[in-house]
Parts: sequence; C-alpha cells; structure tokens
Amino acid sequence: MIKVGVTGGIGSGKTTVCSIFEHLGVPVYYSDEKSKELIQSNSGLIKQIKAAFGNHLYDDQNNLNKAALASLVFSNEKALATLNSIVHPAVVDDFNAWCSQHQQHAYVIKESALLFESNTYKNLDFIIAVFAPLEMRLKRLMERDQTNEEELLKRVHNQLADVEKMKRSDFVIFNDMKHPLILQILSLHKELSKSLI
Repeated sequence: MIKVGVTGGIGSGKTTVCSIFEHLGVPVYYSDEKSKELIQSNSGLIKQIKAAFGNHLYDDQNNLNKAALASLVFSNEKALATLNSIVHPAVVDDFNAWCSQHQQHAYVIKESALLFESNTYKNLDFIIAVFAPLEMRLKRLMERDQTNEEELLKRVHNQLADVEKMKRSDFVIFNDMKHPLILQILSLHKELSKSLI
C-alpha cells in the first residue's frame, strides 16, 4: 500500500481535494481533525499538554479551552513548536494504526497542513501540494472562520511558504479557479494508480 500526503497552506482547499479523492474510493486520514480529536481524548496527550502549558487549558471534565490554546501558540513560535512536538508523534502512531486497517487499498492519503514542518512527510511515498493564491485563501478563510485578516496572516506565517511546499512535493494541484480541479485530481489518481501496477 502506497502512502500519499496532501498538504498546502491554510485555506488552500486541501479538504476539498481530499473529498474528491474519497469519491474515487481512496481512504483519507485527516490529520488536522484527528489531532484536535486526540488532544481532547488521549489521556497521555492531555497530561503532556497540561505539563507544558498548565492545567488551566482544560476544565474538570478535561475539555480543552481551544481559544486559550490557539491564542497561546499562534503568537509564540516556541510554544507552537512545543505543542507540535507533543501532538505530532501521537498523530503518527494513530495514522499507522489507521493504515493497518486499510491494507486492502492500493493507496491511502494523509491530509496535513504541516507535513513538512512536522517532518512526517518522511514516512510517505508521495506528496501532493495544493496551491491557491493568498488573496483567495484569505477570502475563503474570512468567510469560513468569521475571523479577521490579521489573525489569519499570523497563522499563514506559521506555515512553510507555498513556494517551498511546491518545490518539495512530487505533484502540485492548482486550486485557483483557473485550472479545472477535478481534471487535475483524475489525472493524478490515474498516475498514482499506474505506479502501483
């Protein structure tokens, strides 16, 4: 089974791309969603996060105060690096367990905004970068998250630059309203399937 990573900047359309792959019958592991789930449910992770950032981030039922954590890490590179060093290994373990349940598939996809930043790309066979121009991404995100441009730019600057992501990837999908998205994905699906024969 081949493991393919899908990455891209925040708001680039990774989820849209992955949902099209899912329609083609390819299993997709959503790392960003899974990490949010794990920091709410994995007792080992909760313990490590409390030790690193303080008990106040969780209430008595161990529900995470997401807003408090976000404001803490998005304005502090060191805090963000600490959080990632705690969460990423747990996500890798969870992804590996998930892969073992999908052995019957020719290939699977791991969606993650931070494949390169977390070094988890090293465990994958191919990487696809999803690209969208920054103005388009900001517009999408402001509509989706009801947040301001300044906050979004902070999050964008915490990620590897698009040019670097594209350079390090095996394939690039342009989600810019100029290139037909579905055709690019169908072509890539055909190419990936061919490399498995």
